[in-house]
Amino acid sequence: MRQIHAIAITTLLAVPAWQDSGASATESTALVPVEAADVSLDEFLWLKRPIVVFADTPADPNVQEQLELLLERPDELLERDVVLIVDTDPGAETAIRTRLRPRGFMLTLIGKDGKINLRKPFPWNVREITHAMDRWPLRQKEIRDAKATAAGNSQ
Repeated sequence: MRQIHAIAITTLLAVPAWQDSGASATESTALVPVEAADVSLDEFLWLKRPIVVFADTPADPNVQEQLELLLERPDELLERDVVLIVDTDPGAETAIRTRLRPRGFMLTLIGKDGKINLRKPFPWNVREITHAMDRWPLRQKEIRDAKATAAGNSQ
């Protein structure tokens, strides 16, 4: 599983890992892939929107493409409180893999409420992901609240 970190590092050389800052995965300030074996979906409930990338091997070209797409525009995902979880080892039988039951490559978008909102069998870019997320009810509320706060601060 440490190969995921190697992929992430080669994809985005200057991104510091969340472990380096002493922060937990729920306090991440950079979009760095977290291994599924190291976390539970429950720790992100009402705090983060997990994006889970599954494959049967870290060498799957879809995994590499998906990570590259996500790490090209991390700020838009961080603005939406995204945490990126990667699971490329079916033999590890992680709790996340057991719960979501992927077959081969799968991209899964999960809301802060823990609801599985979207599954895709192929990579998606950040624009497509954020467009989908921005239609979710909780995200809509966050957008309205941000607008109301901005309007209140401008007066």
